[in-house]
Amino acid sequence: MDKNLALNPNRVVSFLGKDPKEFTLDDMITFVEENEIKMINFMYPAQDGRVKTLNFVINSRAYLETILTEGERVDGSSLFPAFVEAGSSDLYVMPRFRTAFVDPFSEIPTLCLLCSFFDKDGEPFDADPSQLLTRANRALHASTGLDFEAMGELEYYVVAPEKPLYPAVDQHNYHESEPFAKLNEFRKECMMGIAQTGGQIKYGHSEVGNFTLNGKVYEQNEVEFLPCSVDTAADQLLLAKWVIRKLAFEYELDVTFAPKIIVGEAGSGLHIHMRLIKDGTNATLGADRQLSCEARRAMAGLMKLAPAITAFGNKNPTSYFRLVPHQEAPTNVCWGDCNRSALVRVPLGWTSGKDMCAVLNNEAPRKDFHPELKQTFEMRSPDASADIYQLMAGLCVACRIGLEMPEEEALKITAEKYVDMDIHKSENTERLAALDALPTCCSESANCLEEQRKVFEQADVFRPRMIDGILQQLRSFNDAHLHEQADADKGLMESLVKQYFYCG
Repeated sequence: MDKNLALNPNRVVSFLGKDPKEFTLDDMITFVEENEIKMINFMYPAQDGRVKTLNFVINSRAYLETILTEGERVDGSSLFPAFVEAGSSDLYVMPRFRTAFVDPFSEIPTLCLLCSFFDKDGEPFDADPSQLLTRANRALHASTGLDFEAMGELEYYVVAPEKPLYPAVDQHNYHESEPFAKLNEFRKECMMGIAQTGGQIKYGHSEVGNFTLNGKVYEQNEVEFLPCSVDTAADQLLLAKWVIRKLAFEYELDVTFAPKIIVGEAGSGLHIHMRLIKDGTNATLGADRQLSCEARRAMAGLMKLAPAITAFGNKNPTSYFRLVPHQEAPTNVCWGDCNRSALVRVPLGWTSGKDMCAVLNNEAPRKDFHPELKQTFEMRSPDASADIYQLMAGLCVACRIGLEMPEEEALKITAEKYVDMDIHKSENTERLAALDALPTCCSESANCLEEQRKVFEQADVFRPRMIDGILQQLRSFNDAHLHEQADADKGLMESLVKQYFYCG
């Protein structure tokens, strides 16, 4: 038993004392029997991005083993209408033991497991989100020998009745404390619930956005995760949204992950941080503590495929109302150090080599001081309308494509796309004009994906049926001129926000 896991908030992990990747069938049965678990929940994402749930009452040990080893059949045409026809719709759902957690909300002791989908032949379902990501991750490792890790920054607004005392300053809510931030305690409870489902949280805080509308306060928050294997990172984000919504419902609060609520106020993104791991060390930095050649080449792939990646990470018309100038959201294909106007940002990474803790606290420098392991690079275009698994898979593909490019070609792309200024300032108009623009609507996003679909289909990562379904979804919005229409009709934006308020 790993004593390091004794304090893990996930009861299954702390009880078994094992890394979740090592969980077995016997572990699941032992946990159920010794913790008096009464029910099993299968949970899985559908086409709309929300987690779905199937409940089982445990009536015998034999039935428990059947549930865990044989799964169950479900209606695929209801879960994935763009990918499955009603005439041949049955799918199997099979639980992934490594995802097990105890439902933090149920009075009935319930063990939950995330599931993957299989078709009638027992083969992975073409449009299964989790197995898509597994294929993308395996293809990257097979091609490069590198492991791909990721973590998300999940932004959302909490909506509550307005309180007149200690009013917050509009658009100045970043890291605000009580009493000016009113909903920090709610966020902390959300964080604990997410941790109990297995989420490895880095931190949480109040974010920039806050405003009042129709007697209600909209207060923006963020929960950021720790880097981990990309498949686990996606699972954690899926469950985090479920936890936040579930707890908000219990508290009679409202929560939205919508990318944009009102013009002029900060939208909510889902920034994805990535890092490359080789033999257990962070290959994102070189020996000189500067961004490595491998990282620059991976970023070249992100630059090349960025317009098409919006098809996975920006799924409804309001996504493109967020991708506008002067709102810390990208509009063009570029990257920069600590630059929040860029599409890809390389944040501070503790690369100075100085032990600041030792300096501040008059202590001897630590011998095992390696904070540069934290260095990541961040994709800033996605929002929580994303299909998290498609998005992570798309980022995997892009990094692999960059690493497969001739080194000279990849480094030329990153050199040309580097910016060290706020590209939206008037004095930088010429530089902005030289950069490729991101799509401005779902229709443009679909066109970009169609142009580059063969790249995503390489190595059998994205299956053609999934790409076809994504294109169909995006084009169904028919939003090519929506920005102009919203400028002329102020009520249109309000209508759109209402329609997509609970997206993702």
